[in-house]
Amino acid sequence: MKVSTTQPFQAVYSLFEHEYLGYLFESFVVQVNTKGQLTLQHQNVSAKNADEFAARLDADDFKLIQLMDQIQQDAVVKKFSAKKMSATDFFLKVYDAEKGDKALQERINRHMQVRMSKILDLLSQGKNTFIMGKDGEPTWRRITLAPEKASVLFHLMRNQDNTHYFPRIRYAGEKLDFQYKGAALICHEPAWLLLNDVVYSFEKSIDGKKLQPFLNKKFIAIPRAIEENYYSKFMVPLMESFDVRVRGFEVREEKYEPRAFLTFAEIAAEAPVARTAVNGEPHAERSSHSILFELAFMYGGHMVQTQEPKRISVSMAKTEDSYTFYKLTRDLTREKEVARKLGKRGLDLKNGKALVEKNEAFAWLNANLQELEQLGVTVKQSENGGKHYFIGEIVLEVGITEKNDWFDIYGSVRFGEFEIPFIKLKNHILTKNNEFILPNGQVAIIPEEWFTQYIELFAFAEGDEELTLRKHHMALVNDLQNGNLATVTMSRKLEQLREFEEIEDQPMPAGFVGELRPYQKAGYNWLHFVQNYKFGGCLADDMGLGKTVQTLAMLQHRKENGAESATLLVMPTSLVYNWLNEAQKFTPNLRILNYTGTYREKNVELFSNYDVVLTSYGIVRLDAELLKTYYFDYIILDESQAIKNPDSNTSRSIRELKSRHRLILTGTPVENSTMDLWSQMSFINPGLLGNQHFFRNEFLKPIEKDKDEQKTRRLHALIKPFILRRHKSQVATELPEKVEHTTYCKMTEEQEHAYEETKSYYRNRILTSLEENGAGNTQFILLQGLTKLRQIANHPLMTDSGYEGSSGKLKEVIHKTRDVVSKGHKVLIFSQFVKHLEIIKRSLDKREIKYTYLDGNTKNRHEQVERFQKDESIQVFLISLKAGGVGLNLTAADYVFILDPWWNPAVEAQAVDRAHRIGQQNTVFTYKFITKDTVEEKILALQSRKLQLVTDLISIDETIIKSLTRDDIDSLLS
Repeated sequence: MKVSTTQPFQAVYSLFEHEYLGYLFESFVVQVNTKGQLTLQHQNVSAKNADEFAARLDADDFKLIQLMDQIQQDAVVKKFSAKKMSATDFFLKVYDAEKGDKALQERINRHMQVRMSKILDLLSQGKNTFIMGKDGEPTWRRITLAPEKASVLFHLMRNQDNTHYFPRIRYAGEKLDFQYKGAALICHEPAWLLLNDVVYSFEKSIDGKKLQPFLNKKFIAIPRAIEENYYSKFMVPLMESFDVRVRGFEVREEKYEPRAFLTFAEIAAEAPVARTAVNGEPHAERSSHSILFELAFMYGGHMVQTQEPKRISVSMAKTEDSYTFYKLTRDLTREKEVARKLGKRGLDLKNGKALVEKNEAFAWLNANLQELEQLGVTVKQSENGGKHYFIGEIVLEVGITEKNDWFDIYGSVRFGEFEIPFIKLKNHILTKNNEFILPNGQVAIIPEEWFTQYIELFAFAEGDEELTLRKHHMALVNDLQNGNLATVTMSRKLEQLREFEEIEDQPMPAGFVGELRPYQKAGYNWLHFVQNYKFGGCLADDMGLGKTVQTLAMLQHRKENGAESATLLVMPTSLVYNWLNEAQKFTPNLRILNYTGTYREKNVELFSNYDVVLTSYGIVRLDAELLKTYYFDYIILDESQAIKNPDSNTSRSIRELKSRHRLILTGTPVENSTMDLWSQMSFINPGLLGNQHFFRNEFLKPIEKDKDEQKTRRLHALIKPFILRRHKSQVATELPEKVEHTTYCKMTEEQEHAYEETKSYYRNRILTSLEENGAGNTQFILLQGLTKLRQIANHPLMTDSGYEGSSGKLKEVIHKTRDVVSKGHKVLIFSQFVKHLEIIKRSLDKREIKYTYLDGNTKNRHEQVERFQKDESIQVFLISLKAGGVGLNLTAADYVFILDPWWNPAVEAQAVDRAHRIGQQNTVFTYKFITKDTVEEKILALQSRKLQLVTDLISIDETIIKSLTRDDIDSLLS
C-alpha cells in the first residue's frame, strides 16, 4: 500500500533475520492516523524514492536509508557476484556446506558488519526501531536502543580438573541476566546484543564472538591438557584489553620507568609497511631496499613494541603447579612524548614504525644521532646478519684552485675516524651508488644531496688519480663556491670574468666595408670575448639579425691581426652563395676558397693561400681524413643544427677536425630534442655538458620526460656564458622598418637536370625564332620558356607531375618557415604560382604546421585574414602574389617570404606592404628566395640594369618582355 505524502507519516526501521546474511534492517515509511498512531499502511523506502518523503526525513534518515540499501540481498548479490545470477542461486552456491566459498563469505560478512555497526550507531539517536513480523509487517514489535553502554567482566576460575571461563554483563550498575533468555547478537564487530526488546552496546568495543558461546551456556570448561596453549593464545590478549577476574592464578602488577630504543634494519622495499619520507619531503629512489625504524620501550626486562596501542601489556610464565600473569602498565604518556619528539625531528612513526628510503634514513640518523642520545633514545642496528652500517658524523671538504688553463680539484671526506680522499667517491657519485665501504668493513651511506651537488663536478672533471676541470666550467665553479660546497682560489682576472659580463669594446677592422648596427657591434665584441678566453661560442641571433655580417667582421679582424692559418666555414650547400655574396659586399679583401663541388682540388696545402675556406657538411663528411690533417684558425659551423645528431657521420667528422677556435651559428639551437644542444655545445666546448650518457640521464630525460624546471634552469646556467642570443623584439629600436635579404638556393641534382634540359630546348627554339621571325613575333614563346624555367627553379613538379625528386628552394623555404614559426613569429608566403603554393601546403601539412590560404578563387577572403590576424596558433599565410598583393591588412606578420621574383619589383613591394603598414609594431623582415644559376638570378641582374623601367608603377610584365634586347634574351638563357 502506498503511503500518501500529503498525510502524516513516519520513517521506521525494521529488524529481520536473513537465512545467510544474518540480522538486517530495512527502511520503511508508515502512515500515521489522526491520533498519531502508526497504521498498517506502509511502503518500503530506498535511495531511489527517498526524495518523495524528504519533508519528514532528516540527514540521519537519508544516511540510514542509503546504508540499508547496501545490505539488502539484491545489493549484496550485485556487489559480490562476478556473473549475473538470481539471489537464490548465488546464496546456495556461496554458502553451500561443503563447496561454499569461505573467503567470499568472510568478505560479505565484513561488508555487512561495517554497515550494521554504522546503522546501529545512527538508530541510537532516537529513531523508530521495530522487529519485523513473519508476515513482513515492519512495526510488529517495537525495540529500543539502550542509551548507556554495558560493561563485561570476564571470569577465569582454575580448579583441579579444568578452568571455567565465562562473562558477566552489567548495565547501569545492575547485573544483566542474558543467558538462556533468547538473547541474540545482531552485530558482532563490535557486539550489539538484543535482549528483551532492548539493544545493548558495550564499552571497549568487544567482539561479539566472545559473547556468542554464552547465550545458551553458563561457562566454557578448558581441560588441563590444552590450558597452557589456551591461556597464552586467548587469555593473555583478553587480559590486555578487557577486565578479567581470576581465581587459582597469581597476577602480578608491575611498574617500571621505560627506556626508549630505536632500532633499524634493512628490508626489501615491498615489505607491507607504509613508506615514509623524512621531514615530509619526497625522496629519490636509490635502491630496492629501505630502512625500517621501530620504536620500542624496555620496562624492566620486558621489551614492548609501540605499535601495540593497549595500555596494559601481559605476559605469562608457567610455575610448578600453576601460572603467573605479569601485568605491566605502560607509561603511554612517556612513549607518546618520545614518538612526538622523533616526529618533530623528521621521523614520522606510524604504529611505532617508519619505512624510509635508505639514503634518507642514514642522512637523518647522522644528523640527529647526538640529539637522540640526549633524549635518552638508544639507537642500534637489528641483529639480522646483514651489512653493518656506519652511523656518525660525516664531514666533507672540497677545494678548487686555478692553474694555467684548468682548475685543480682536491678534497677529503671524514666518516667518523676515517678520512677518505674525495676522488674515491667519483664512481659512486656518477653511478649513484650510495654505499661506500670503509676500511673496517662498515658501510657508509653517501648523503643524498651529494649526488645532486657534486655529480656535475665529477662528470665534467678529467682524471682518475687527480681531478682537473676546464676553464669553460667557470659557471660550475661559481655555483659550488656560492653554495658553500667548495673553497675556490682563482686569479683576479678570472674573478672579474665570473659573471661573463665585462666585455671590452673592440675596434672594427680597417678592411670591413659598411657599418654594424649597435647590437651587431655588441655581437662582434662578444665574439672577441669568447676568443680571448679560449672558449667556444654560439651566436644564436634570430633569423635576419645578421649573424653572417658579425662573423665576417670578426674574420676580417683575424686576417688583419695575423691569423696563422685559414678558417674553415662549414654550412649547408644552399648557403655557400649567400656567404660568397655577403663576403664580397662587406669584406672584399678576404681571400675565400670555395671548397665545394665534384671537381674541388683535394689539397690542404692550398688552404694557406686563403683566409677562409667555404665548404659544406657533405664535403666534410667525404673529406674528413684529409681535412683533419690541417690545423685551422677557426672552425665555424653555420646552421649548426646540422650536427644535432651526435652519432651521425657528419657530427663525428666535424668533431675530429682541429682548430685554435670554434664557433657555431644557428637560429635554432634546439630543433627536436635537448640532445641537439649537447652535440653543438660539445663541439665548441668539449666536455662542457659531460658525456652523452651523463647528459641523457641528468638533463635530457628529466627535462623532456619529467618537465623538470630545475634541471632546465641548471642546463641554461651551464651554457649561458657561451651563447649570445638576441630576439628581434630585443633589438627592434636598432632595426630599420624593413630589413631585406636575398637567400640563394642551390638546385638538387634532379632539379638541375630538369632545368638544363628545358633551358636547352627553349633556347634553341627562341634563338631560331629570333633569326626567322624577329623579336616581335618571339615574345610568346619567350614568355612560355621563361615561365617554365621559373617554375622548375621553384620545383619541377610544377611542370612535370611525374617528377619524384626534391627541390632546393622548397627545402630552404620550409627550413626558414619552421625557424620563424618556432620563435613565435608570423610569416606571409607569396608566390606568383598557385601550383607552387599547393606544393608548399603539402609540406606544411606533413609537418603539422597550421596556415591560412588565399588565391584568386578564395571566396572567404575576409575570414582567412581574420583567422591569421587573431588566431595565435596560425602563423603562416600562403598567398598568391596577384590575389593578395593589394587590399589586405596583415600586420600580425613580421616576416614576408617572396618565393619567385619577376620583372616588376613594385608588385613585390605591394606584397611586403601587406605586413609593413600602419599598425605594424615590429620590424618586417623580407626574404627573397633565388635559385642559383637559373633565370631567377638573371632576372635580378636585369632588374638592376633596367631599374628605371621596372620601377615605373604603370609598367607590366608584357612591357618589360617587349623591351628585352637580343643580348638580354641571350643572357637570360645562357
